[in-house]
Amino acid sequence: MLAIGQNAPSFNAESTQGAIQLSDHLGKQPIVLIFYPKNETPICTKQLCAVRDSKTLYAKFNALVLGVNPGSLADHKQFSQKFQYDFPLISDQGDLIRHLYDVGKIFLLGQQRCVIVISKDGTIVYARKGNRPTDEILSALK
Repeated sequence: MLAIGQNAPSFNAESTQGAIQLSDHLGKQPIVLIFYPKNETPICTKQLCAVRDSKTLYAKFNALVLGVNPGSLADHKQFSQKFQYDFPLISDQGDLIRHLYDVGKIFLLGQQRCVIVISKDGTIVYARKGNRPTDEILSALK
């Protein structure tokens, strides 16, 4: 993973809510990137439902939350609708975003699970592997 203090790389990608150009948000609001291995798995579903259920808490910081994995846009849309995710899920086709952020890969499971928080000034202020607790992520937004 990229280290705390590094500038966040920009990217363009398709999401469940249309095209995302990270450069449109860098320097304007904090961003939470949630890299998760696969749609429809118990831990991934639990992780993203926690984000959905904490919408008002993220909104207090005007944070843009983005789920990222290499699944297809069609799969992301179905997964997002099923669980009523109101934040974009990005289809990282070709693993471009994973490579930009130096997120590792786990044999057979796909990309590693990690959370990266980018401050309003565009620098990485938090980067941790695993299914991180909401309060820990929110603390990084302060």
